[in-house]
Amino acid sequence: MTSGAPDGTKGAPPLVPKFGPLAWIWALSCLVALVNATSVLMEMGRSGRTMPAWHPFVWEFSSMLVIAALAPAIREGVIRFPIRQENLVPALAIHAVLTIPYSLLHIGAMVGLRKLAYALAGSFYEFSHGRLLIEIVYEYRKDVITYAILAGVFWLIQWRAEAAAARQTASPERIEIRDGATVAYLQPADVALVEAAGNYVEFHTRSGVRLVRGTLAAWEAKLTPSGFLRVHRTRLVNRARIAAFAPTASGDVTITMDDGREIAGSRRYRAALAGAPPRSASPPRPGR
Repeated sequence: MTSGAPDGTKGAPPLVPKFGPLAWIWALSCLVALVNATSVLMEMGRSGRTMPAWHPFVWEFSSMLVIAALAPAIREGVIRFPIRQENLVPALAIHAVLTIPYSLLHIGAMVGLRKLAYALAGSFYEFSHGRLLIEIVYEYRKDVITYAILAGVFWLIQWRAEAAAARQTASPERIEIRDGATVAYLQPADVALVEAAGNYVEFHTRSGVRLVRGTLAAWEAKLTPSGFLRVHRTRLVNRARIAAFAPTASGDVTITMDDGREIAGSRRYRAALAGAPPRSASPPRPGR
């Protein structure tokens, strides 16, 4: 529905937004690390065991910080190797392979951060305890799940962006008009003219005139993406419904709509009208 800015962007293909989802991922990573670290301390306390309180915070935050740092790489992977119905199997295979370097990077950076933190505290961190392969497999299982969740989030955002762009490209969105608690939806093709009428705006449709409270300026911002063009300070016309237009002797313009009605346009908006030609413009006719 037309209620402000359009949902999609025509032209370049939509991409997964860079900063919004990543900011949420970073924030959630810190929250998860905090919960996990405090949970470890609580479980240790219940079992009667003790450890330096900073240990679980180093374990959890080192892992989550690396996951957040690698999230943009997963985003790029979703963009470069999109998962769609027509290429589902090869795309999933590619992402399955990408989990391997993702996990190795996560493990390597995580262990490095832990060793650094322990060294600064005058201690030593041991990752493998002589079982390096087992520890890598243990971490890889969790990394596959993390990769799948993040890739799924970015895929969903990408899918919604592409679907919105496809809807906008396929056909103009419906126009939503409200009269109190009553809501009506109009197809842009049904509206030929939108005209100011005091504190109201008139929608001239194939079935009659609908009166809606509001300003023409506000409706111009909403209707411009649907192909409406201001031709006068008091009216907008549906560009797709213009059959012809011609200048008058005074320098203004007469616009003929596809239903035969003639609408006066102002010379102020004549250049914009000429830059958006109708479906079949007639040659200029002498002024009356």
